[in-house]
Amino acid sequence: MLVLGIETSCDETSASLIDEKNHLLSNIIVSQNKIHGPHGGIIPELASRQHILNIDKVIDEVIDKSGAELDDIDLIGVTNGPGLIGSLIVGVNYAKGLGISLSKPVIGVNHLKAHVFAAWIKEDKETGKNYETPNEFPLMCLIVSGGHTDLVKLDKNFQFELIGRTRDDAAGEAFDKAARLMGLGFPGGPEVDKKAMLSDDRYKFPRAYMNDTHDFSFSGMKTAFLNLSNSESPLVDEKISKLSNTFQEAIVDVLTKKTIDASIKFNCKGIVLTGGVAANSWLREEMVRKSNLPVYIPEKKLCTDNGAMVASFVVENSKFNLLNKEDNLNVYSVLNY
Repeated sequence: MLVLGIETSCDETSASLIDEKNHLLSNIIVSQNKIHGPHGGIIPELASRQHILNIDKVIDEVIDKSGAELDDIDLIGVTNGPGLIGSLIVGVNYAKGLGISLSKPVIGVNHLKAHVFAAWIKEDKETGKNYETPNEFPLMCLIVSGGHTDLVKLDKNFQFELIGRTRDDAAGEAFDKAARLMGLGFPGGPEVDKKAMLSDDRYKFPRAYMNDTHDFSFSGMKTAFLNLSNSESPLVDEKISKLSNTFQEAIVDVLTKKTIDASIKFNCKGIVLTGGVAANSWLREEMVRKSNLPVYIPEKKLCTDNGAMVASFVVENSKFNLLNKEDNLNVYSVLNY
């Protein structure tokens, strides 16, 4: 079985091919950072127009790179939400058209669930790397990105239970705002990560743990960072590195503590860390260091939005006949999603 995964939920145009053993054969990601960077954030209309320009080339390249042919594809998975509606329409309609032309089923995949299944990719044929994948349940999954910060429990039947989520801002959005306050580029998370590595010093800074709940809150930490950065003006390089280290440590402290606490409370057998912010170097290190459970973290290129996670979701769920009739976008309209 060969599965094509297509991802266009935000500003990355991506496609991947994965076989029935969940081996990654090819993975193409085209970023729009240079387009949105000057605006300090993603412009939805620009994103959708760029997907239209990119998607044909991305599909052609992922097929060529794998050595397969279009007719070899058995299933097509495509992100159909949540995300930017214009961006989603491009990917879904392209997938539906391709599915009709090849007479292959097209499976609509939830973007957040797909992020979790990036942890099930067993081998990257392009690099020759092998990965340890989860095999005991339940799992506590932290899905953390620019738009989402969710804690979900995953059981052996691949059923998700929401345990906690942010009540205001996502962790990735908080990183972007902190980066903007320091005059760094967009997306802000990677820039803060780079600057934080240059300093061992930190300012005294509050954390928002929200005791007695598994929910998150980052709005107050953003305000505290605004006040701290203003008090340290002018922001020379040394202060920017110290501020970055301070804010990054605070965000990571909250994410790791609440995830590990939830994993203990719900008697989990492991932790899955995924989503764009899971590419943060300090978060990856701290989650592994502080947890007594196995921690499964996809490679950095598989944490940000990518087609491989979409294809992986389809592969793993198809093994247990968990793909529903309602997921087949050749039968049901995208408007149902």
